[in-house]
Amino acid sequence: MSLEANKAFAAVLTAGISFMVAGLVGGLVVHPQRLEKPAIETGEVVAAAAPAAPAALEPIGPLLASANAQNGQTIMSRQCAACHSWNEGGRNAVGPNLYGVVGGPHAHRDDFNYSPAMKALHDKNWDYEALNAFLYRPAQAIAGTRMAFAGLNQPQQRADVIAYLRTLAANPAPLPQ
Repeated sequence: MSLEANKAFAAVLTAGISFMVAGLVGGLVVHPQRLEKPAIETGEVVAAAAPAAPAALEPIGPLLASANAQNGQTIMSRQCAACHSWNEGGRNAVGPNLYGVVGGPHAHRDDFNYSPAMKALHDKNWDYEALNAFLYRPAQAIAGTRMAFAGLNQPQQRADVIAYLRTLAANPAPLPQ
């Protein structure tokens, strides 16, 4: 070992010992006294009220009648294209290909590794209201989903996206009455 390394080691060791001794001396010299009562009164602790139940999601059916699939395609290109594809026979990406999702079962692609929560719903079909709830808050609609998307707050945007998703099928599902 060089002399410079010994000097650096000695400096660190000396500093550590100095801080330890200063702490011990400070503890012997200063004798803090506990207050008889707190200096600041915070009042009585009240249990927080349970959070209010989320408002029911308005039905998407009436909005689908005037939905614009072209706007839905634009929204999907901005919001969904990073993780999904939606062309017929297209590849899966981070998320599954969305072709044929409307009216199809949850976890509709056999070649995609869905979350256990999504796989558990395989026997249920993606109807318009299920898509509406999922697009609003994916994690709330299907607890345990791997989809990290926060959701679409505006009902008309959700209706437009669903209208576009509806066109992505050989035989589009009929609109609700």
